[in-house]
Amino acid sequence: MIMAEHTGRATAIACTYIEAISSKDIDTILEISAEDVVCSSPIGKLSGTQAFRGFHEGFARMIKSVNILAVYGDDDQAVIVYEVETHPVPRALTVELITVNGGKIASTDVIYDSAPFAEYMATVKPH
Repeated sequence: MIMAEHTGRATAIACTYIEAISSKDIDTILEISAEDVVCSSPIGKLSGTQAFRGFHEGFARMIKSVNILAVYGDDDQAVIVYEVETHPVPRALTVELITVNGGKIASTDVIYDSAPFAEYMATVKPH
């Protein structure tokens, strides 16, 4: 089976994005995101760079490691598949659908199984 390599704009931005997630580089994530970026995930939908910053700052605090499994896309959309080891959950398989507009991330749909995170949160005592 021959795999075609995609080198579209969204694919390149998605690679920069996942590498920034892996290195906990929130500033780079925001540099490549539109001011009105929209992020949908199992915990809800948010929009704007301030909310996106908060989302990624919270995620960065949980990350132990990221293993990038695949990045596919073209000029307008990309899909990232990765495993993340977090403090609360040892292995979370995650997929993101990134949409790019004007050279910036316009939206990302984050898909993962939230049940293990909910189970962990049920064991945490409030401060």
